[in-house]
Amino acid sequence: MIDRIARYMESVEQYPVRSQVTPGDIIARLPEHPPAQGQPWDAITADIDPIIMPGITHWQSPNFFAYFSANTSSPSILGELLSAGLGVQGMLWATSPACTELETRILDWLIEMLDLSDHFKSTTDGGGVIQDTASSATLVAMLIARERATHWKSNRIGIDRTFTAYTSTQAHSSVEKAAMVAGIGRDNIRFIDVDERFAMKPDALSQAIKHDRLADRTPFFICATLGTTSSHAMDPLRPIGEIAQREGLFLHVDAAEAGSALICPEFRHLAAGLEYADSFCFNPHKHMLTNFDCDVHFVRDRAALIRTLSVMPEYLKNEQTLKGSVFDYRDWHIPLGRRFRALKLWFVIRHYGVEGLQTYIREHMRLAQQFESWVNDDGRFELCAPRPLNLICFRLKASNEANEQLMDCLNASGDLFLTHTKLHDRFVLRMAIGATATQERHVTRAWQRITDEADRLEHRHRPTE
Repeated sequence: MIDRIARYMESVEQYPVRSQVTPGDIIARLPEHPPAQGQPWDAITADIDPIIMPGITHWQSPNFFAYFSANTSSPSILGELLSAGLGVQGMLWATSPACTELETRILDWLIEMLDLSDHFKSTTDGGGVIQDTASSATLVAMLIARERATHWKSNRIGIDRTFTAYTSTQAHSSVEKAAMVAGIGRDNIRFIDVDERFAMKPDALSQAIKHDRLADRTPFFICATLGTTSSHAMDPLRPIGEIAQREGLFLHVDAAEAGSALICPEFRHLAAGLEYADSFCFNPHKHMLTNFDCDVHFVRDRAALIRTLSVMPEYLKNEQTLKGSVFDYRDWHIPLGRRFRALKLWFVIRHYGVEGLQTYIREHMRLAQQFESWVNDDGRFELCAPRPLNLICFRLKASNEANEQLMDCLNASGDLFLTHTKLHDRFVLRMAIGATATQERHVTRAWQRITDEADRLEHRHRPTE
């Protein structure tokens, strides 16, 4: 199986990037009923190529430019393999001390690597934990904010008032889902208007909070975004943080994709004001060569987090926990059980080093700048949003239908994979450069395919004489 994975990584470029199957194709190839008796391993693995591989969209392809990358690397895969082999369930320090203490140390390393505020360090009142995704980090942050706003009463008696949370119109859908799960209600989220760069307007945020207070509501939570999904917009953290501090609101900063770029000093200006944050997360599984799932979540006040989520049944009591001398990460997130995710981060950071990770990120930023210049120089296309990092939003100077047709033709070819968004009601193509194996030749070829397909569309729709 290791050899199979190695061969796949070497040959992934040869596959159509997006799966070419139609709904039901895979399930039609699977038996309706499970085997009564065990089958030989060779028979099982023989079904991988004809059944599984046709239904794979190849996220590790160097021609994958859709969504945001979910990249990986050899050291990360080996860390995941070791984690699976050890089979650790790291809910408590006592259930595997290495699982807890390695995670604590590695997340303190990341604070140094990204030059984050010391208040997130485990040696202060803060600390970090590995969540599965940024969606979970946002939910946990909202729960802490809810409990803090009610002096920890809502965990016991439920919510007895109308809370309001605030985020931008461009924020990730996980904020809305967090409000649903936390009992806040999606109708109690205020989606704040954005400026011409698609970043949250602090004045509009301040006015929304004032309006809700006058309506006898309880503002309690702000989610700011560094690198929105649609356009990579960077919310202005300093003025938002000042508002949060003045109004006594909890501030969570979601930097799911963009956070890895803070490893490079030249991009840290984008996070100016992050010191105001009560909570901050980013995904090494997006642009730091660490395979899914791995979200790093830091909090300013770990005592508030633990008080929000801790439940202590008799069967989990142990000497170290009762003394309070250790971290029990089960109290830092929704699930009780947890995998040994820190191993893959440890392997990645040690294998590449800070300088190697910086080189990798900087190359993708360079390629994004190059692609942006090609779009800008071609009169048929237009840029649709600023490019702070490695996402380019662009479109044909044509109808929404023409742009959608362009994207569909490209994706159907299997040569590359793009996704879209809507900005100002315009259909916009997103070119996200972040796959582990992506090199300049892949970006160059992608642009050539895009322009060739645009030529064909133009010819097809040109009136005949």
